Amino acid sequence: MTGVSRLVGGLTARALSEHADVDRVIGVDSVPPPHSIGSARFVRADIRNPIIGKVIRQEQVDTVVHLGVITTPRQAGGRTAQKEINVIGTMQLLAACQKAESLNRLVVKSTGAVYGASPRDPAMFTEDMTPRRAPTAGFPRDSVEVENYVRGFARRRPDVDITLLRMANIAGPGMRTPLSDYFRMRAMPVPMGYDGRIQVLHLDDAVRSLVTSATSEATGIINIAGDGIVTVRQAARLAGRPTVPFVPVLAGAVTSGARAARLGAFDSSQWQWLCYGRALDTTRMRELLGFTPDHTTRDTIREVFGADPVWPPSPGVAISSLIGDRS
Repeated sequence: MTGVSRLVGGLTARALSEHADVDRVIGVDSVPPPHSIGSARFVRADIRNPIIGKVIRQEQVDTVVHLGVITTPRQAGGRTAQKEINVIGTMQLLAACQKAESLNRLVVKSTGAVYGASPRDPAMFTEDMTPRRAPTAGFPRDSVEVENYVRGFARRRPDVDITLLRMANIAGPGMRTPLSDYFRMRAMPVPMGYDGRIQVLHLDDAVRSLVTSATSEATGIINIAGDGIVTVRQAARLAGRPTVPFVPVLAGAVTSGARAARLGAFDSSQWQWLCYGRALDTTRMRELLGFTPDHTTRDTIREVFGADPVWPPSPGVAISSLIGDRS
């Protein structure tokens, strides 16, 4: 399993290490995990390095769970490093998997952001649909490239069962993501004349879906999201946050203004998602994977963001106490 030093990966490694059908778990990351990964054994290795192939070969790995795609440049130390880890790292990992005769299953965590966000989107994206406006930058673009490499690997190794999970935005205690930064602002910027659709996946459900995928026989692309859809304004009310209208074409100015006024972090590259949002059809999640989330979108927003402090914290409050672990 890659990416075990981040929150989702660490919790998944711990859960799999306690699973009755799993003999052993080997957690791989470039830095030691700051949290417990249960009885999983940690191996310090960078997936961009061919040494990952040696780990898979020597340990006779039969299942690889790839959680090593980083969502924000902050986590990687910059956009260049983020893209290298996400794209080059995935290429190296898949090259190692291609040579591993012991491998029979591959699970890759992707994102619903690969569907993009545009005014021509369908009400619900099924796994067979393609985006009307494909992502062109950042983590969503990296995820599109990662999925393309996974498809290439599937053609070269048809004997390996592959499950690709397109997850909605994950939210949970201790996570800091672009979504959590947005909800923790003192006032949430909302595009004038728009009200994008939001689906949220609770951290606990994300971990359970990954464990289910790693231990089941389900294959193919599967959307993973909590039940229900809310709009941006509805989500703000659920979280008890005030909103501030802005003109989408001035998103860059809103970013600068929010920082200057200490309202919090607002990423102007997300304005299309705030305008239009997206929704994922989860029929395949239930029928093929046999998975049902415990938390709805509304419940997750209330639980995670309704009780969270605004961002940035008041003077005198330690930032580290509010950030918690990174996803």
